[in-house]
Amino acid sequence: MILYLSDNFFHYEAGNLFRLFFPYDELKETIDTNDVVEGEDYIKAIYGDDECSCEIFRKGEHHKKVMKITDLSDKEYNITNTIFLCFTEFCGYVPKWGMLTGIHPVKLYCGYVNKYGEEEAIRLFEEKYYVSEEKTEFCRKIGGVQNPIVEAVEENDFSLYISIPFCPTRCAYCSFVSQSIEKQKKLIEPYVEKLLEEIEYTAKVVKETGLRLISAYMGGGTPTTLNPDQLRRVIEKVYECFDMSSCHEFTVEAGRPDTIDKDKLDTLRSLGITRISVNPQTLQDNVLENIGRKHTAQDVVDAYNLARECGMDNINMDLIAGLQGDTYESFVDTLEKVFKLNPENITVHSLALKRSARIFHEQETQDYHNNRNLADDMIDYSVKRLTEEGYEPYYLYRQSRMVGNLENTGWAKPGTVCAYNIYTMDESQTVIACGAGGVTKLKDPYSDRLERIFNFKYSYDYLDRFDEVISRKDGIKELYEQFRQRIR
Repeated sequence: MILYLSDNFFHYEAGNLFRLFFPYDELKETIDTNDVVEGEDYIKAIYGDDECSCEIFRKGEHHKKVMKITDLSDKEYNITNTIFLCFTEFCGYVPKWGMLTGIHPVKLYCGYVNKYGEEEAIRLFEEKYYVSEEKTEFCRKIGGVQNPIVEAVEENDFSLYISIPFCPTRCAYCSFVSQSIEKQKKLIEPYVEKLLEEIEYTAKVVKETGLRLISAYMGGGTPTTLNPDQLRRVIEKVYECFDMSSCHEFTVEAGRPDTIDKDKLDTLRSLGITRISVNPQTLQDNVLENIGRKHTAQDVVDAYNLARECGMDNINMDLIAGLQGDTYESFVDTLEKVFKLNPENITVHSLALKRSARIFHEQETQDYHNNRNLADDMIDYSVKRLTEEGYEPYYLYRQSRMVGNLENTGWAKPGTVCAYNIYTMDESQTVIACGAGGVTKLKDPYSDRLERIFNFKYSYDYLDRFDEVISRKDGIKELYEQFRQRIR
């Protein structure tokens, strides 16, 4: 579809709104009217002298919306508001998150609360951005849990992220940069060796910069694709090189049950890991098969019980609403089975289909978008039941092309939240990343400035260009010097 814009100034938000309503349509943006060919699907968004208009022609249907300009100081909102209202009328529904397309709505809400107060923040969400009352209240509740944890962060605090970009197989919905060990097994040991070097050099830079480690997180991928010796070497390197005296949590995503065994769990437990994940995504065997998993629902239960036997007392379980072949009844069944296991944390994701995911290219893709009501019902049920079971929502984030334009939410029993997840979602703290695909995010403690340092995405690039990975770590010290110069 062609998206014609009279002014390229608002192309980013216009494109995001387009993907919100038509996530699987191809989009070509233009400011040249000659690109709009009669008979082809198009959207025209025009900012005039005293009014904005949006016109859409798609699959033989046509609609146009015209809005008077009432606030000349907010040009972007005038046009995006017109586009949004045109799309809602054309499609016949208003997304529960309204016209918000950003990843961190809780952060936006809390920013408004700090600037204008809670009453005005609620009004802006519901009246200006068309966010539903229920999602606005969700932001308010999560913000209340996050605020004390965020406010306790000191200016030199940071979290450490360690990336293990390998999985037993690649799930059909996955767009992460992790590689299947079926194809990449020979890279794992060389990768671990270089990762140990990066951890050691990063710790040196951190010490010179005067930063204090308060949480650590090993993710992926699936970290437990490493064998017990490799896991031990990586974690022991962290303890050897960093001052862990202020580190109050260390999470390892055990994740896939087909990578979990007693030796690995005993290794993690002996090294002081405080939290792990055992992630089923679903406890329906047919759905597991659909998404490309090689294990059964019973394997998940067995892995969870083994983790408890090995002394793990803070376990997270991930679920996904909207998976291929899942019904409302089977999702309910999965959630109720998870409650019987009684994990401390449950994270409920809404399926997000990225272009690099296998399932995006399959015929069923459009069905997911059309089935947004089913995903919405699943999420609504999870919110109701998790609340009844004594869990509280403590972090939330959103992705593009999510079924039903919904959200991913982490739930925890009181006193068991993962602070690392809050830090990353709120972007209130520096996170330093080691490993392929890792992104270091340096938060200026004296402003809203956030600087990023990227590692190479793929393990083979990480190995081939490792000297560059190491040299980029020097940027941590350089950027903190810039941050601190502002207050001298």
